[in-house]
Amino acid sequence: MTIDPADFTATGALREIAAHRLSAAAIREACVARVTAREPQLQALAAFDPAAVRHAPTRHGPLGDLPLGVKDVLDTSDLPTEYNSPIWRGHRPVADAACVAWAREAGAVVFGKTVTTEFATRFPGPTTNPHDPACTPGGSSSGSAAGVAAGYFPFAFGTQTAGSVIRPAAYCGVVGYKPTFGTINRFGMKLMSESLDTVGVFARSVADCALLTTAVSGLAVGDVDAEPERALRVGVCRSPMWDRRAPETEGVMETAIAAVKRSGAALLDLELPAMFEPLEAAHTVVMNAESARALGWEMTVHRDQLSPPLRERMEWGLARSAAELEDSRIVMRELQLAFDALMADVDVLITPSAAGAAPRGLEWTGDPAFNLLWTALHVPCVTIPCGVGPGAMPLGIQLVAARNRDALCLRAASWLSRQLDR
Repeated sequence: MTIDPADFTATGALREIAAHRLSAAAIREACVARVTAREPQLQALAAFDPAAVRHAPTRHGPLGDLPLGVKDVLDTSDLPTEYNSPIWRGHRPVADAACVAWAREAGAVVFGKTVTTEFATRFPGPTTNPHDPACTPGGSSSGSAAGVAAGYFPFAFGTQTAGSVIRPAAYCGVVGYKPTFGTINRFGMKLMSESLDTVGVFARSVADCALLTTAVSGLAVGDVDAEPERALRVGVCRSPMWDRRAPETEGVMETAIAAVKRSGAALLDLELPAMFEPLEAAHTVVMNAESARALGWEMTVHRDQLSPPLRERMEWGLARSAAELEDSRIVMRELQLAFDALMADVDVLITPSAAGAAPRGLEWTGDPAFNLLWTALHVPCVTIPCGVGPGAMPLGIQLVAARNRDALCLRAASWLSRQLDR
């Protein structure tokens, strides 16, 4: 069966290019054609210049002249960066964000800017889910997740402050990877929460996520598709948010657990103890208080141009006392250490990627309850597709490892993907 070049994984495309069966130019042209066909309904791109994509200079690097989507909170020197805010309409940075610059240096072609919620927070953009336009693609990295799923580009950058990589990846049926906090440099990002914001990636395979992350960060993960040298120790963590699940979430967990059991890996229950219960409240305080201060110019000069939902949350954040913010940061730091100790007897956890399948409607990008704890703990997370829910909408399963165990997390995710396919 002939595969449309727009549907190749990045690693698959690079193999085809190396074998002289395909060219990077043909892939870019196929992706432009896909945008032409689907963008009127999908609306995943905030900025797009097909002529620049077609005539991009050739750079021989590990990313092989392949198209890359860039979330519109990351600066680009050749495309507008507007953060989905009327305040910044027409803004043209003079330089690339660090991760974008390193991606170009490694050979990627910036294909376009992808739609984000307003300042990567609450108010959504127009992007629809590529599997059903009546459903949200998730957020805040809406356009990156939808664009990868629709074949606009094989990989894309996103960011996560609560659940903005993992959740939309699960909703759109692609792989999402949020690295350990600080793995990918944030210079040139519209930073909202200095304690939480993490640059992550979307792709159609775990290996593609590893490829892009290694190229821009130097993170050494090895061959993530290699079979584990020993049986993995897998913890089942339904998380303290289990009561917020949709019915289909029970099924996706059972599917993943059954695949682990078939593999012969060690499986044990590992629920977070009661000491982790304050983490959600601490995350809420830190995220909103830091974001409100980060939007100093917008709040003091252009407050009337912020959406009412964002303005309300930022005013709530400004009302938090310095003591309350510091106490919440202490909770996060203490629980980060506690989680490191908790993971001593397991390699990875499996846990839901989201409360359920993508909700209907575009006014809300979904509940981040199954993500925000891991973001606050600064740990690496990967979501992989795992079946479908109501309306044949994609579901995902999330793997979580201890801080700085990104290579293990990625390898376990690739391994579980293979188990699920058997």
